[in-house]
Amino acid sequence: MASLREARDAFGEWVDRVALESPARLTLGAFALTILIFTGLLSLPWATTEGHRAPFIDALFTATSAVCVTGLTTVDTGTFWSPLGLAIIGLGIKAGGLGIMTLASLAGLAVSRRLGLTQRILAAGESRASGLGDLASLLRTVIVVSTTVELVIAAILIPRFLTLDYGWPKSLGYSLFYGVSAFNNAGFSPDPVGLYPYAGDLWMLVPIAMGVFIGALGYPVYLNLLRERNPRKWSLHTKLTLVTVTVLAFISASFLAVFEWTNPDTLGDHSSGKTIGNIFFQSINQRSGGFASFDIGLAREQTWLLEDVLMFVGGGSGSTAGGIRVTTLAVLVLAAWAEARGRRDIEAFGKRIGTEVLRVAVSITLMGLMVVIIATGIFMWQTDIALDRALYEVVSAYATCGLSTGITGSIDGDAKMTLIITMYLGRVGSLTLASALMLNRQRRVIRYPSERPIIG
Repeated sequence: MASLREARDAFGEWVDRVALESPARLTLGAFALTILIFTGLLSLPWATTEGHRAPFIDALFTATSAVCVTGLTTVDTGTFWSPLGLAIIGLGIKAGGLGIMTLASLAGLAVSRRLGLTQRILAAGESRASGLGDLASLLRTVIVVSTTVELVIAAILIPRFLTLDYGWPKSLGYSLFYGVSAFNNAGFSPDPVGLYPYAGDLWMLVPIAMGVFIGALGYPVYLNLLRERNPRKWSLHTKLTLVTVTVLAFISASFLAVFEWTNPDTLGDHSSGKTIGNIFFQSINQRSGGFASFDIGLAREQTWLLEDVLMFVGGGSGSTAGGIRVTTLAVLVLAAWAEARGRRDIEAFGKRIGTEVLRVAVSITLMGLMVVIIATGIFMWQTDIALDRALYEVVSAYATCGLSTGITGSIDGDAKMTLIITMYLGRVGSLTLASALMLNRQRRVIRYPSERPIIG
């Protein structure tokens, strides 16, 4: 027992040291370890409907997709995995959505009734908290909001599944799975037929779409909205997130209507009301939700390009969504607008945005583009798939969205591994990865004289 306690204490000291020196590295390791754990669980014979072990690459791919809340699948979720397998996937989605570091901080809070410095640092990095003092409130908000929304979605969907004669056990299981998958922007569907048969079913689509929309806002936004009811006193982050998300939803809906309204393979054969409902459902899911009410593989190439851009942008910071995040896009647009007007400062809602924020936004965008370009090139070399479909698949993986043109199940092991790595990089974040690889940060005492190169 003494040796066990010593080993435990030594491990705790090592974790604390690594966390303080480089929280990003511990985040990377925790996510990787969690993926491996769920891979092992999905490799159990009882996790599949046939009672045989799933191929390792498919178990690893599904575990990564679940923990990274992506939704891409190499096997049909509803037919390949047993009820136990679906439960494991649901737990993986929940763990990934809340964030491994957030869960660790919650455990520390439950035991000690307070957060230590290490746990605060880790959870702040994962949840994008505005300050260490907000962590306790933020973590409570994470649990309350996520669980409440998931249960509300499930409660709305249970009667619908009962009307379809699914029976109580399956109706309850499917409803809870959809609730978790929707709020966490995972895009997994437990039903073998997916959402295609419910293209005009508002009872099914509206709660799922609302879950995706709320989940993509981000926990800092929830905390701000719950604390402050006066919109004028909302933080700049909250205002930028809400405005950018709303604008992107209407822009995506408008372009989707233009591109797909007359396409008989997607929306062209539906009534006007059904088409409009599907357009708004898809416009919400295009950035990060991953659910689809029609076959994306039959959509026009213009729609694929539109969704490439929207997926790359993603959702709100500190949310269950992926991408470079909407506030990153907002800062870049505001910087361009300030430059066009000859303004010295980047301003929004009566606030000035510092140049260090712009540097972070530019870094995130460029590193994201670099990952997507390199991964797309490797993916095309491995599969001989055309650029349009390859780019769509890679962007969906990096942005942890989960939409697919239908090629995921047909690719070989090497290409699957490329998407696995891309999903992992997209979930942990480009800057998190970069900071994890940096051994030291050096402060320069001597600074070079400045000179402005010609741009453009």
